[in-house]
Amino acid sequence: MDTFSNQLINGLSLGSIYALIALGYTMVYGIVKLINFAHGDVMMIGAYVGYYILKSVGPNPLGFVLALLASMVACGLLSLVIERFAYRPLRNAPRLNSLITAIAVELILQNGMRVLPFAGPTPRSFPTMPVKKIQLFNGGVEISSIQIIVILLSLLMMIILSLIINHTKTGKAMRAVSYDLGASSLMGVNVNKTIAITFVIGSVLAGVGGILYASCYPKIEPTMGYIPGLKAFVAAVLGGIGSIPGAMVGGVLLGIIETMTKAYISSQYADAITYSILIIILLVKPAGLLGKKQRVKV
Repeated sequence: MDTFSNQLINGLSLGSIYALIALGYTMVYGIVKLINFAHGDVMMIGAYVGYYILKSVGPNPLGFVLALLASMVACGLLSLVIERFAYRPLRNAPRLNSLITAIAVELILQNGMRVLPFAGPTPRSFPTMPVKKIQLFNGGVEISSIQIIVILLSLLMMIILSLIINHTKTGKAMRAVSYDLGASSLMGVNVNKTIAITFVIGSVLAGVGGILYASCYPKIEPTMGYIPGLKAFVAAVLGGIGSIPGAMVGGVLLGIIETMTKAYISSQYADAITYSILIIILLVKPAGLLGKKQRVKV
C-alpha cells in the first residue's frame, strides 16, 4: 500500500507536467485545428532559459521564481514569432501544409539549439534547489519538496487558465473563435490577436512545464522536449483534444499510468503502453474522455 501511495504521488507530479504541456496542444487545436508539434520544443527553450537564470542567480527560491518568469516571457515571445511567420500565412491552406510546417519548426528549434554556442548538443545538468523529503502517514508515504512545488504550481496555473477562459473578455473571444472563426470575425472579434494570445498562453504554460520537468529530471538537451511533448499530445487526445478540462484529466491519468507501469510491470514497457493508449482511444473513443463528437458536413 505504501508503494502504491508513493507511486501515486509520483504519477500526480509527472501528470501535472504533462497536463500543463497538453493544455498548449489542446488550446491551439481548439481554435485553429492545428497540432503544434513544435510545442514540446518550446518547452525545451523554456528549460534552457531557466538553466541560464539559475546558473547566474543560483538554485535558490529567488532564482527559481526568476527562472519561471524568464521562461514564461521567452516562450511567449517565441510563440508570437512562430505563429506570425510560420502558421498565420498557412491558416487558409490545407491542413497537411500546416502539419508539415509544425514538424519543420520542431526540427528547426531542435537543430538550432544544437549548433548555438551557448547550448550545443551536449547534455547539461540542470541546477536544482536542495530537495527535502517529507514523511506522511507515520513515514509510510514520502513526498519531496520539488513534487509539492510541481503539483501546487501546476494546479495554480490550471486555475488561472480556467479563470482567464471563463471570466475574461479575452477568454470569451477565444471561446467564440473556437466555436466559429468566421462568425467571430463578423461580430468584431480580432481573430489574429485572439489566436496569437492563445499561442502565447499555451507557450507560457509550456515554459512553466519545462522548468518543472527539468527540476524533476535535472538534465537538459536540445531534444529533451520531444518525448514529453509527444506524451502530452497523447494526454490531450486521451482527455479529448480541444477540451481544456480533458487535457488536465488526460495529463494526470497518463502520468499515473506511466508511473504505475514502471512500478508494477516494467519501465521498459512504459512508453509502449503510453502509445498503445493513444491507439486504443482513437479506436474506441476518438473524441477522448471529455471531448465532444463533431459532425462534419460534406
